[in-house]
Amino acid sequence: MQNKSSKKVSFRIGKVEKEFTEERLSLYSGISCVSDYTRFHKIGNMIHRLFSTTQRSATVFSTAQILLSVIFSSMSGVHRLCHIEKFTSDPLIKKLLNLRRQIDEDTIRKRLLQLGQAGAVRFHEFMLGVAGKQLSKCNLSKITIDCDSSVFTVYGHQQGAEKGYNPHKKGAAGYHPLLCFCTEMKLLVNSWFRCGSAYTSNGIVEFMKQTLASLPARVKKILFRGDSGFFNGALFDLLENLGHEYLVKVKLKNLEKIMEIQHWIPLNDRQEFCEFTYRANSWTTPRTLRAIRVLKEYVQVDFFGEKTYMPQYEYFCYCSNIKNKDAGFLHSLYGERAESENWIEQVKNHLYAGQTITNDFRVNDLLWQLSVMGYNLSVMMRYEANVKVWRQEHTTFMRWFIQVPAKVITSGRKTVIKLSKHYHHVGKWRDFEQRLRAVC
Repeated sequence: MQNKSSKKVSFRIGKVEKEFTEERLSLYSGISCVSDYTRFHKIGNMIHRLFSTTQRSATVFSTAQILLSVIFSSMSGVHRLCHIEKFTSDPLIKKLLNLRRQIDEDTIRKRLLQLGQAGAVRFHEFMLGVAGKQLSKCNLSKITIDCDSSVFTVYGHQQGAEKGYNPHKKGAAGYHPLLCFCTEMKLLVNSWFRCGSAYTSNGIVEFMKQTLASLPARVKKILFRGDSGFFNGALFDLLENLGHEYLVKVKLKNLEKIMEIQHWIPLNDRQEFCEFTYRANSWTTPRTLRAIRVLKEYVQVDFFGEKTYMPQYEYFCYCSNIKNKDAGFLHSLYGERAESENWIEQVKNHLYAGQTITNDFRVNDLLWQLSVMGYNLSVMMRYEANVKVWRQEHTTFMRWFIQVPAKVITSGRKTVIKLSKHYHHVGKWRDFEQRLRAVC
């Protein structure tokens, strides 16, 4: 029975008027803290000294302003030159980079084109130095270097985009960069931007020589980990001669047949291990390979007219100079490198490295490195300010800290950004900002 005092709840959709009149709104308030961090470490000044700009009548922007705009846009989830142009029209970005107006995409493209190959090499050396200085803050004498390559597909006729190994779209052209991370800090220590036809381990010896030279003096020893693409005798020689350790998955055409004839020792109910000596034709010395096989299932087979069950195994074989460790330990240690796949994913899809491309290979190389620099800045500032935030993916950090709307107010000589007091993560945002300010 309905209560006499009850009445139905009314429903009405509200109506608002729309006006495009506000001029001082920013979508990227967190970039102000990123700018403070780069200013404290004098990264902008170092870039300006590295690429000094000659003042001419038509020169409006310095090279440092252009490069930093690409780095900041990458950290803010903005890619493609036309979108970077809009990014530089944001009032906060204009204030932080001291821009008189937005930087049009043709200016960005032409300036990067002028830098050319020499500019790409110089900026790469600069990044190695910055990464080396940051690594010194972990205070470790031994670090783990996880090395990998990655493929991304492009559509068009970009210079250097060639057909090669492409598991995502077979037969498509693309690029195949080489990367290595310091596992303890998630820092991308070194990367080479390569054409799509490059094999995984192409140039790996020179790549590692360059990487090792960039490490701080405190680091005396490394553990190199890589997949089967880095099963390379020359690489092993280099690491052994310098006193470093390595753990690489074995790649041989007849590997499974070799495994079947080995003497296996039980490790537990489902795992067995073995070790044997192997020397490839190109190797200077034989090396011990350690393998483990894991029981997957039993399959029924017909054996001379009788049905019987045969075990089916999955084989894992590793080449390593780590002493006094069996295949079970190596298998577990190798499995830890899977996290580096997540870091590559962040570089490619969270910082959009390789997704801002032009028709010139060296420009694409520079754009790749600028996005890598954005990734390293994100990792560095979070590592120093808050370990809990450092564990987050960049996209998570970007959404609650960087991509936060604010109003930019200039009064006299002071510029203030005002965020909503009802912002859900206001306490978290303020805490991280204060911690970052403390380390700066």
